[in-house]
Amino acid sequence: MSEFDRPLRIGLLTHSVNPRGGVVHTLELATALHAAGHAVTVMAPAAAGQAMFRTPPCRVELALVNDKPRDTVGMVRSRIGAFVGHLHALLQRETFDVLHTQDSIGGNALAQLQDEGRIGGFVRTVHHLDTFDDPQLTRWQQNAFERASLVLSASRLWCDHLRSDYGIEAHEIDNGVDTQRFSPVAQAGDAAVGQRLGIATGAPVVLAIGGVEERKNTARLLAGFALLRARHPRAQLVIAGGASLLDHAAYTEAFRAQMQALGFDEGPWQPLRVTGPLPDADIAALYRLADVVAMPSLREGFGLVVLEGLASGVPVVASRIAPFTEHLAETDVSWADPQDPASIAGALDHAIATRDAQRIAASSARLSQRFSWAASAARHVALYRAHLKEKHPCP
Repeated sequence: MSEFDRPLRIGLLTHSVNPRGGVVHTLELATALHAAGHAVTVMAPAAAGQAMFRTPPCRVELALVNDKPRDTVGMVRSRIGAFVGHLHALLQRETFDVLHTQDSIGGNALAQLQDEGRIGGFVRTVHHLDTFDDPQLTRWQQNAFERASLVLSASRLWCDHLRSDYGIEAHEIDNGVDTQRFSPVAQAGDAAVGQRLGIATGAPVVLAIGGVEERKNTARLLAGFALLRARHPRAQLVIAGGASLLDHAAYTEAFRAQMQALGFDEGPWQPLRVTGPLPDADIAALYRLADVVAMPSLREGFGLVVLEGLASGVPVVASRIAPFTEHLAETDVSWADPQDPASIAGALDHAIATRDAQRIAASSARLSQRFSWAASAARHVALYRAHLKEKHPCP
């Protein structure tokens, strides 16, 4: 076995221990790489007492964040510093063939280690890019992918964006969906989850994953849901998750005012149920309790929720924009204009009225065949090896 064919020592960095899309991606990729025989270490910054929301089969290293910053810039700086300090110690006792980060926090930590000569380069996956009011956050975001020696992305949309706006050639690499975790087969604990969370029965349940955020288009979803209630007066909108590091307080406050203006009560069994972050074990049950999954996002890196919803046997509403239009067929979902609440309402109503288990199963089977974590891991490894050979060519 040559130096470039042996199992790889891979460090995967993610920005948080909480269930966000990039963190889920990291854990699923780590699990698939581990299953393929590679030595994988997942790394994340964490406060004292925190643990990864899901325990992967590989090693996890948590970088301790000691301070409690007052703003987003301070939070990002403290997490970059935690990564740098932790990796200083870790790299003194072991080496990695690949250090791969999913976000700007890890990217800036690795860029600093690169400047110090402690590492020769790093890999960065760009899921999506945000627009920040603070110039420091903008600089950090750009630095984290411009300094990377290999850039990846899960969609053609963001590959094109990186090429046209920054001159960076990113490699498109598919996500996956875990069809064992997400299944339409009802489980014994599903009803108990619904009772504990106050999920309505006998009425259409609209599920949105990701919390209340501008990027998730939650305010327009709420407006569309209000229109849907004219046809389904007992419908319930469930908004789950939302463990973000970014500050969404102003948007959330406006959302609450909108909710009150519409006359919606929020809480268990009420028209609107905002659960906040949930235990990982609840999410699969929550999908199965829904009548439709809504993802009318304004900006996504890929949109794992769509694949997870279909794998759970639930119809999905998605925005008729990239990246959804890149990998979904016309009949896979009910399409909506994310800028138009009436269009969102119409798509929700269409998804509920035309729910067809066989059609959803066929879409899920086709998509899960293409989007598997095992295939994604194999593609990652091929790019890792090609990059290592380019950096260290054989004599």
